[in-house]
Amino acid sequence: MIFLKFTKEKTRAGEAMEAHKAWLAQGFSDGIFLAAGSLDDGAGGAILAFGEDRDALEARVAADPFVREGIVTAEITGFTPTRTDARLGFLKVAG
Repeated sequence: MIFLKFTKEKTRAGEAMEAHKAWLAQGFSDGIFLAAGSLDDGAGGAILAFGEDRDALEARVAADPFVREGIVTAEITGFTPTRTDARLGFLKVAG
C-alpha cells in the first residue's frame, strides 16, 4: 500500500494534477497499480500496488510529481496477504 498524505503545499496540487494523473496512468499501464483513490478524510490518497520489488516501487513513488514537488509525503507499507477473497487470490502468499 502506498499512502500519499498532503503537506502544507496541498494548495499547489492543481498545478501538478495532470502530471500526477499521467504518473498514475503509467502505473496502471505497467500493471503495478491495482487500485487508487482518495482517502475518506481528504488528507491524500492511497494506491494498492503489486508485482514490483521494494526498491523499484520506491523509485516509482519518488517519480510522482506530487512527491517531487513536496505536495505529498509518501509512505509505503508492505503486507503479506495470507487470506483473501477469491477474486484477489493472486495476491495470497502460499503458506
